[in-house]
Amino acid sequence: MADTDPASKPRRKAKAMPLPECVALVLQGGGALGSYQAGVIEGLASSGIEIDWVAGISIGAVNAAIVAGNPPERRVERLSAFWDTVTGSLPSFPIFPNDHVREFVHEWSAGFVAMTGVPGFFRPRMVAPAFATPGSPEALSFYDSAPLKDTLNELIDWDLLNHGPVRLSVGAVDVESGNFQYFDTIERTIDARHVMASGALPPGLPPIEIDGRLWWDGGLVSNTPLSHVLDHQSDEMLVFQIDLFSATTEKMKTIMDVMAREKEIRFSSRTREVSSQLMRLRQDREAIRKVLAKLPEGMHNDPDVVALTARAAEDPVNLVHLIYRANAWEGGSRDFEFSARTMREHWEAGQLAVAETMANSQLVAANILTGKSAAFDLTTR
Repeated sequence: MADTDPASKPRRKAKAMPLPECVALVLQGGGALGSYQAGVIEGLASSGIEIDWVAGISIGAVNAAIVAGNPPERRVERLSAFWDTVTGSLPSFPIFPNDHVREFVHEWSAGFVAMTGVPGFFRPRMVAPAFATPGSPEALSFYDSAPLKDTLNELIDWDLLNHGPVRLSVGAVDVESGNFQYFDTIERTIDARHVMASGALPPGLPPIEIDGRLWWDGGLVSNTPLSHVLDHQSDEMLVFQIDLFSATTEKMKTIMDVMAREKEIRFSSRTREVSSQLMRLRQDREAIRKVLAKLPEGMHNDPDVVALTARAAEDPVNLVHLIYRANAWEGGSRDFEFSARTMREHWEAGQLAVAETMANSQLVAANILTGKSAAFDLTTR
């Protein structure tokens, strides 16, 4: 990957590694799996990792907004408040420790959510969309996401989010044009509508109107904001990308395995493809820089060489993947199974992933000090 001269200025220091000028958190969509992201966020905070930029899609946008809209000492508390709220109707209760029993409870919980909605998030419409007035909000989705607006307004300091130290980017899709766009605090003022738009997954949730345009979930186009973050990189960077769907799995055995695998491929493949492509481009630019360095001194001022040098220039980035790997009992409903028991397990899995990553972070730390770029998955599970 790309090599640059290591910076001589003092660096921030976390417990396990030095930190570059910018630390970014990239959060993809995945509905109820988003509590894994919350666990990662708590784990990073416990490790002394200071976040400068957080970018999210769908449920990742919700977690991202809570991070950017609260001071560091309140982020975990506010994330806990959100996840306790949305899982409040399905509290944890003792069950027999068996995968088949757990799968039954898991699917039952998801069915309960489909019928009743999620507290503080979305509720079923009284009239089915097929019987609603065409063109009305009721005709465009099965659920009403108005409760999410109240939840976000309660948990987020919008003034801090827009003018505080943490940059926020959330992605959504323009329904009419089909174009993908990021709402970014560097460019505009963000409120609850922008976060809700990023998570407005059809046909369940309605499109969100912003400035006369309708917006849907950004995951319809891309489930990871990594490209936006790296396209706007302006300094050396450490990126934690939290993936909620694994790209690999074991052989399928049941129809629920089929449903689960379809979602994993649909969402994780885009993330892996984007990540791999962006890192390959960095390898290409590194090769270009090596060739340019071998040119005779007299060619360095050639306009074409100057232009190519500028295009090949880049700041180093270290990309650390933290990937949620599902339990055997989690099927195709895992992204809308909002139970307190499962939420807690996802959260703890996120914390454990950070602990394992920090324990194996020596190479990342070395790269930061020497100005190298690379991608890592430092967990063994």
